[in-house]
Amino acid sequence: MSDIRDDVKADFNELYGYEPHGVWSAPGRVNLIGEHTDYNEGFVLPFAINKRTVLALGLREDGILRIASSFADEVAEIAISDLAPEELNGWSAYPFGVAWAIGQFGADLAGVPGVDIFIDSVVPVGAGLSSSAAIESAVALALNDVWQLGFDRPTLAKIGQLAENKAVGAPTGIMDQSASLLGKKDSAVFLDCRSLEAQVIDLGFAAAGLELLIIDTGVSHSHSTGGYASRRASCEEGARVMGVPALRDLTVDDLPRAQELLDDETFRRVRHVVTEDQRVLDTVRALREEGPAAIGELMDASHRSMRDDFEISVPELDLAVETALANGAIGARMTGGGFGGAAIALIASDAVSRLQVAIDGAFAEHGFGQPVTFTVSAADGAVRES
Repeated sequence: MSDIRDDVKADFNELYGYEPHGVWSAPGRVNLIGEHTDYNEGFVLPFAINKRTVLALGLREDGILRIASSFADEVAEIAISDLAPEELNGWSAYPFGVAWAIGQFGADLAGVPGVDIFIDSVVPVGAGLSSSAAIESAVALALNDVWQLGFDRPTLAKIGQLAENKAVGAPTGIMDQSASLLGKKDSAVFLDCRSLEAQVIDLGFAAAGLELLIIDTGVSHSHSTGGYASRRASCEEGARVMGVPALRDLTVDDLPRAQELLDDETFRRVRHVVTEDQRVLDTVRALREEGPAAIGELMDASHRSMRDDFEISVPELDLAVETALANGAIGARMTGGGFGGAAIALIASDAVSRLQVAIDGAFAEHGFGQPVTFTVSAADGAVRES
């Protein structure tokens, strides 16, 4: 982390010609279990990971926002008074969208100073590890500090979600930003996406001799394309027909009636969400009462549900999961919004390298592109670094 912090400050100084006011960072996240439950007002269990987005920020005397990054050549610029979703595009829609969303939450932006920002990141893009929420959370925390707005972290998560929904156009829920802002070391965030009540749950991976391996398939995905939106629409239709505010209000006991009332595809979408909510609750109970070695079958069942009922997996993700389970993983599942990205495998620490070799071999045998595999640990959420 110290290297990237130093790099960001140096890059800021080189680009803008002065020392930054401060440095902030926010982590990506991995979702242990609870996929597509967040926008259905259900339960999720993500944790912040030890890969972070870092930004340096300097104050300006005018009302201009300037954003630059290590992953784009251009410097994007907009007046605070011109912030509007329809004016934002490209990667800068994420940080500019946060500034716009802050105004939507009641902050008076008429008198705040402009800022210069430079962003760098080691959160893999497109792997389902929420590189976008890491940007949004770091920017939200930094602007909250320098503009002295006084928003708490759950509100900053809502601000990041609004930016992603309206400025970027991705109909995502609140999970990613909550994990990035509320994460704690060696713990997961058990989040009720209706009340936004969050509880810190001890994971106990290290004590049990376990590690979580990320298997980035390299298959890119985009939440702002149709597959994600159509799944969300199916969930809303299912809730409407079932007469409930959200699928959160259904239980497994309601599924026989749902099958009678819904067409097959909508029913399967609903069944995934309802059973996934229950799997989150069961995973939290298992972690508290039995430890991480007891959650494997819940992870496996989650993947089957996403593959068969929600239909958001791809052959590369299925192969990653199958290979992990065949090589000693306690549990494995795809993670993130689907249609690509990464799978996760919970496995004994001394078996990680063997699994990595097996994954490489399986992908080569099937003619797939070379995956990237690495372990992650649970980390603290967004913070001011200096």
